[in-house]
Amino acid sequence: MEPLNGIDKSRVLDVKPLRTLTPVFPTGAQAPNFGCMPPFGHTRNGFSPFFPFSAPPQAQATQHSPDLNHVNPPAMQTPAGPMPAPLRSYRAPNPSGGLPHDFPEESNGDRESSMGDEDGYFDGHKDVAGSSSSRKKTTRGSYRKKVRRNGDADAVVLGSSVNFVSVISPAQLEDGNRDLVNYVLMNFDAIRRRICQIEDTKEKNTDSIKRADLKAGNIAMTKKVRTNMRRRIGPVPGVEIGDIFFFRMEMCVVGLHAPSMAGIDYMTLRGDLEKDPIALSIVSSGGYEDDTDSSDVLIYSGQGGITNSKDKQVAVTDQKLERGNLALERSLQRGNEVRVIRGLKDDTTPNSKVYIYDGLYKIQESWTERGKSGGNMFKYKLVRVSGQPDAFSVLQTIRKWKDGFSSRAGLVLPDLTSGSERIPVSLVNEVDNEKGPAYFTYLPSLKYSKSFTLTQPSLGCKCRNACLPGDMNCSCIQKNEGEFPYTGNGILVSRKQLVYECGASCPCPPNCKNRVSQSGVKVRLEVFRTKDRGWGLRSWDPIRAGAFICEYAGEVIDEAKFKNKGDEGEIDEYVFDTRRNFDSFKWNYEPGLLDEESPNDSVEAYSIPYPLIISAKNAGNVSRFINHSCSPNVFWQPVLYEQNNQSFLHIGFFAIRHIPPLTELTYDYGVSMSGGAGNNNGPHRKKKCLCGSSKCRGCTMFPACIET
Repeated sequence: MEPLNGIDKSRVLDVKPLRTLTPVFPTGAQAPNFGCMPPFGHTRNGFSPFFPFSAPPQAQATQHSPDLNHVNPPAMQTPAGPMPAPLRSYRAPNPSGGLPHDFPEESNGDRESSMGDEDGYFDGHKDVAGSSSSRKKTTRGSYRKKVRRNGDADAVVLGSSVNFVSVISPAQLEDGNRDLVNYVLMNFDAIRRRICQIEDTKEKNTDSIKRADLKAGNIAMTKKVRTNMRRRIGPVPGVEIGDIFFFRMEMCVVGLHAPSMAGIDYMTLRGDLEKDPIALSIVSSGGYEDDTDSSDVLIYSGQGGITNSKDKQVAVTDQKLERGNLALERSLQRGNEVRVIRGLKDDTTPNSKVYIYDGLYKIQESWTERGKSGGNMFKYKLVRVSGQPDAFSVLQTIRKWKDGFSSRAGLVLPDLTSGSERIPVSLVNEVDNEKGPAYFTYLPSLKYSKSFTLTQPSLGCKCRNACLPGDMNCSCIQKNEGEFPYTGNGILVSRKQLVYECGASCPCPPNCKNRVSQSGVKVRLEVFRTKDRGWGLRSWDPIRAGAFICEYAGEVIDEAKFKNKGDEGEIDEYVFDTRRNFDSFKWNYEPGLLDEESPNDSVEAYSIPYPLIISAKNAGNVSRFINHSCSPNVFWQPVLYEQNNQSFLHIGFFAIRHIPPLTELTYDYGVSMSGGAGNNNGPHRKKKCLCGSSKCRGCTMFPACIET
């Protein structure tokens, strides 16, 4: 039989299945970039798109297929010659007409997200994949800049890496250490504060999504400012029990808890034939019906389902034994340890939470029960592994002190300030029989002598209501180089040569956000007896990086009087001297991460109009009890504001990093300049330093850090 149309259909062709064929990708010249979108809409505002088929516009023509399990994936070679472009490689239309990076207010289906504040947080341990939500049209805020490339139209970019090269090696990306974790967290929060500052300068009437933490986290991960990417059971290198976090993204960048929203982090072990997940960590923050009263036992609710919906039109559904819930069940059977992070309300910041790493737990049992709304929920009983340092229990104890349910052990005085501060400062001694420090007069602010020469006269601003970020008519903002020095909740954005605050002649109200250092202490402090360094200072409240703690109050003395003290052998253990040499350190954000020009390195070097020497021996505030450390958690910042038409210089103390409750506050006293007044005599004899830091210099010139 002759074949039809010259084709012999009786022959069997050697046909390979499609899955064995080599995938064909278009080149960058044949198809536009394709932004891979999440299941709930376009890529989030402030988040870089993923280009699976072609490189970003700024990349070279060579195509790369990323291996998500490898730090530096090898390049994938693409066939030469013309190739057809798949339909799905073309950019999807933007239904709202906005930027392709915009995202709805309930991002990733989280119905109970708090999006209004720049320090908002995602609550609970919700099942992202199983949730759904309605979309709200909002006016999006963005800190991204427009740049022109090769004469093309303006393109929106998310922070160029041209001026930034990560110092973290591939090995350090996989496994971190304590210094690396601190470095990553410091950079993350520096970026976040800067984004907050930029967002605050925008119109106040815009309904923009201020999730600076998500944007900062995306930048940190994209630019490899992160660590502990290796998935692991048990402790995370460099993360210590008792560490606190104010944002879920902070846990992501240090590898403590990978999901930015979901409460259960899990993985599938390699070589596991069953392919069942096991739990690595959980976050319990009050989003579900958890039982968190006990410090050693946690009754944790599973994720998913709709068991507590406020919308009556949404049907109640049961939780399913899948994903995170299945991982917890398998961890119960295997008996592996699970990291537990507990969250609770932050008393110092409205509508925000603080998270504390509480260490390792083991799951003892599981069951199901009906929730308050009628849906079935999974319940898991986790018990804390014994022998670990206290963490969540410390917060519980402090809560009892504040609520009056328990008295503070070792309490000597309930308020050392006798009402001079709006928040009482207690005096505590749990070490010996010392009843308190030597008598001094409590002085809430700095006291200048009438004969002391001040800087040139200065006039205040003309803002009648409150100074607003971005208002270039405000003379105080002009003095700060056109930028508001603080975020909306009073956090210092960056170290500056000099911070200018509104003064007495400014018509703006006392609660103006540019008067941060003038309203006294803002956290609950206590003066306590240390084991070997006399009296020290610590806080009941968790303190955010950049938060104002107190100013150094006392009597301003001139250089001649200070020198006479040393010559006469008078010992003054409570002296702050701006003439000392202080170790430099990097605290501000990296401009290259935000596509900003790098300023001169001297930006973090202080520019003080005149030397300032403060003695708090006879009169001062709580700052006189802050001890020295060669690895401090507090730094000082010069602040200038006007009073009686003259400028007064003050010294404010701010947190270098997040400080957990009951952690001693310390700053670097510096070293006296050679040949300076009182260099090696009088009150500045060399003494042994007892700060206990691994970076201890061995000796100090300042008696508040000496053995007594």
